[in-house]
Amino acid sequence: MRDEHTVICSPAVFELIATGAPVVPVKVDLTYQSRDPFAVQASFRTGHGTAVEWVFARDLLHDGLVAPSGTGDVRVQPMPMEPHRVQLELSSPSGYAEFTTCAQTLGDFLHRTYEAVPPGREYAWLDFDVALSELLDNDPARD
Repeated sequence: MRDEHTVICSPAVFELIATGAPVVPVKVDLTYQSRDPFAVQASFRTGHGTAVEWVFARDLLHDGLVAPSGTGDVRVQPMPMEPHRVQLELSSPSGYAEFTTCAQTLGDFLHRTYEAVPPGREYAWLDFDVALSELLDNDPARD
């Protein structure tokens, strides 16, 4: 399976929520690659020709569609008064952002990823030799 590489891309619109400010729509490209089967990448388009990249667990998104999920830099949960919407909170040393988006859009994207790499089958897609080599090549302790 490692030789069969699948990339799934899905555009989405997230709404940036800020206290006392109007909601701002943000274009987001969701990407899943079978070579990194546990992760989802979200590229937030800033409107300045650049993107802010976040990578987080595919299961975190899945779990966040039905119940609060995440305890660290990424938190996902259904919105209590709007079950068709999902809230996504991102925090880092450089700031905090809160978004909402359509649960169906995330669900459809995740469904496509699970068709490509079923849950529980992720390890069959990993190439441990390549991963170890990349890890060792980027190890500053070896320099």
